[in-house]
Amino acid sequence: MKLTLPQGQFKAYLFDCDGTITDSMPLHFVAWNKVFAEYACHFPETTFYAWGGMPVADIIERLNAEQGLKMPVAEIMKVKEEIFRELLSELQAVPEVLEHILAAHGKIPFAVVSGSPRESVVRSLEKLGILDRFETLVCAGDYKNGKPDPEPFLIAAERLGIAPADCLVFEDAELGIQAATAAGMASVKVLTPLERAAVVA
Repeated sequence: MKLTLPQGQFKAYLFDCDGTITDSMPLHFVAWNKVFAEYACHFPETTFYAWGGMPVADIIERLNAEQGLKMPVAEIMKVKEEIFRELLSELQAVPEVLEHILAAHGKIPFAVVSGSPRESVVRSLEKLGILDRFETLVCAGDYKNGKPDPEPFLIAAERLGIAPADCLVFEDAELGIQAATAAGMASVKVLTPLERAAVVA
């Protein structure tokens, strides 16, 4: 499934990680549901994808508020990441995104802009053997306001020394697309597994 990039001479590519570079969202969904099962927390697949790009702590806090739960945020973050790491052997790249990474590497700078913890992003990129392709990683904890706020993308552009208007964002989540637009950046939508299934059907 090919990606059609918008017109323009872009000077930097900014990539979300989970679901964009890595086909990791199904693995994250398994990890979430394993840890949430102990707390009787309901996390539907449609909600999971709709909240793509949201920092992990924000997801837990929002579910606590919506379902009247008192899940310990730090503990769940820790356990969820441990479960995800156990599943990393199954991780694959999203082929149509990897194609652009390999084709443009060395020609323009790249950044990863993720709502996941840095350790999770680093492990995922190492598993795919492409960590060294990125000049900078902007992860949870590097910014105050997560997607759909533009702050994460603006930090990445600043680190790369590239004007926002000259950056192209690769994103699978609507929150990420909104953040890119708010940052004044063009974007290309990467289909989620649910969207891929709908296209095939």
